Amino acid sequence: MSETITVGLGARAYDIHVGGGLLAHAGELLKPHLLNNKSKGIVPVVTDANVAALHLQPLLAALEQSGIKAAPIVMPPGEGSKSFAGLEKLSDALLELEVDRKGLVIALGGGVIGDLTGFAAGVLKRGVAFAQIPTTLLAQVDSSVGGKTAINARQGKNLIGLFHQPRIVIADTALLATLPRRELLAGYAEVVKYGALGDADFFGWLEANAAKALDGNDSALVKAVAHSCKMKADIVARDERETGDRALLNLGHTFGHALEAATNFDDRLVHGEGVAIGVVLAFKLSVKLGLCPGQDAERFSRHLKAIGLPTAISDIPGPALSPDFLVAAMAHDKKVSDGKLTFILLRGLGEAFVTRDVPLEAVKEVLE
Repeated sequence: MSETITVGLGARAYDIHVGGGLLAHAGELLKPHLLNNKSKGIVPVVTDANVAALHLQPLLAALEQSGIKAAPIVMPPGEGSKSFAGLEKLSDALLELEVDRKGLVIALGGGVIGDLTGFAAGVLKRGVAFAQIPTTLLAQVDSSVGGKTAINARQGKNLIGLFHQPRIVIADTALLATLPRRELLAGYAEVVKYGALGDADFFGWLEANAAKALDGNDSALVKAVAHSCKMKADIVARDERETGDRALLNLGHTFGHALEAATNFDDRLVHGEGVAIGVVLAFKLSVKLGLCPGQDAERFSRHLKAIGLPTAISDIPGPALSPDFLVAAMAHDKKVSDGKLTFILLRGLGEAFVTRDVPLEAVKEVLE
């Protein structure tokens, strides 16, 4: 079972292929995007050491079957690679392979590899095409779609980047079977976010089917990923550069990024867990401001708990996090404009909206 979703961006439109076992067909799916490849005929495959051990050889075999010569570039795993040092290392490797402007670079991995590879491809020789083969649930439903690419700076996450759309996304849901449970759940936070921000029916479907999908039921997993991708594709087609509707995709992220900064981006909190707690906090802030019914906030939080995701700041191990520090961390967020914090709040399940009219006192009270 597989589905194809098109991101409608005119001449730069591209397809997202979602299904189990797609890695074996990667060669035939990528071949049409290699017709102009003159880079010594070699296609770089950027991955990290963890993903390489699991999925690199099957991908190289699939590419070889279609007559595509590939050269792997293996980066160290983790957020540390999404840095100026990581960018320099990757750019150097791509230039050594003599990738030219008609070449194609393949990103095989989670959000870190997708972000770093997309950014490197976007700046290399003023823009080289790239393809996304996301290997985590979080990357399949979020970071691989929409063309946001970036590296981290000392001041915060994703502060150095550009919009560079991929040519194709191949989301093989069978690869998710190799993920640790915690990583799978972290990715699910981005799936359930779509229900909260714009589709109450999808949220209801997730309440009934998420456990099945997370336990590996093929059709439920494909539907969860494909529907998430479709929602993101629709928003990106309307607002590619986040001047309006696309900001809705940041539901939970203003809080989530601050929580990640407060835990020094260490393994006490992974990104999806930060988003899960962040969406709960967005619901609580919305209830506090009289915008959202309390039962909707409670229903959302109850579902996350049932699935096994954290829902409160107190669920994060280690010392208590200071509300003052969290508010200060939010001030460094990319979504700050004219000195005002941008929040995505809710009028109810499936009804998110963007606002910059939030009293900081209310934010602090929710954090406390």
